[in-house]
Amino acid sequence: MSAPIPGNPVLRVEGLAASIGHQPVIERIDLEVPAGRVTAILGRNGAGKTSTIKAILGLIPRSGVVELAGERIDGLLTHRIVRRGVGYVPEDREVFASLTVAENLRLAERDGAPGRELVVELFPDIVQRAGQRAGTLSGGQQQMVSLARALLNDNRILLVDEPTKGLAPKLVTEVAAALERAAQVVPILLVEQNLQVARRLAAQVVVIESGRTVHAGPADEFFADEERVERLLGVHSEGDPTSEANR
Repeated sequence: MSAPIPGNPVLRVEGLAASIGHQPVIERIDLEVPAGRVTAILGRNGAGKTSTIKAILGLIPRSGVVELAGERIDGLLTHRIVRRGVGYVPEDREVFASLTVAENLRLAERDGAPGRELVVELFPDIVQRAGQRAGTLSGGQQQMVSLARALLNDNRILLVDEPTKGLAPKLVTEVAAALERAAQVVPILLVEQNLQVARRLAAQVVVIESGRTVHAGPADEFFADEERVERLLGVHSEGDPTSEANR
């Protein structure tokens, strides 16, 4: 699998639009994900963040340009995009409840699963529960399984959709630590409502409003501008956990 050229984005999206049932859900998304970084997609509820991830993957009808390491993938079916090296961690985990943890992981393996050592390092508790049915795990443990499935493979990028949603604070910290370690291996495009997690992980941020990109740039500059954060997200830059954008 060829690596992206240094200095070029691993993922580039230009003029991405998508609809569900003839109803537009995103109108124009432009973003880039640099190699070796976490890029966070932020926005108010209903802004189109999850739809952006699904459109990139071809899970919903879309138009526009999507390039992976300089190659157009917007004309490909979802399974072919995944085979090109795009890992996906969906918003609602979507583990196979009736299968064991080991079976869930085995189904996700591609090309010998070169990331198995990383999975063992990051998720020892999950590995120890290999024989347990995934449906009997806690929500946090199921999220770990979902992350582990994506990290098993040699991906060019991970698309991770709201990984801390509904988790207790301790598990939020554990998931953030796992993503921080994973980002050392693979670039991540992260949808995250918890601004404290986004501040910890993101090098770049993309803000979406009403299905359009309204801001893109370095994360530290964005979070330092409290007026901009409050105007675009409706919260203070410190990330009030009771605010709208963190629900």
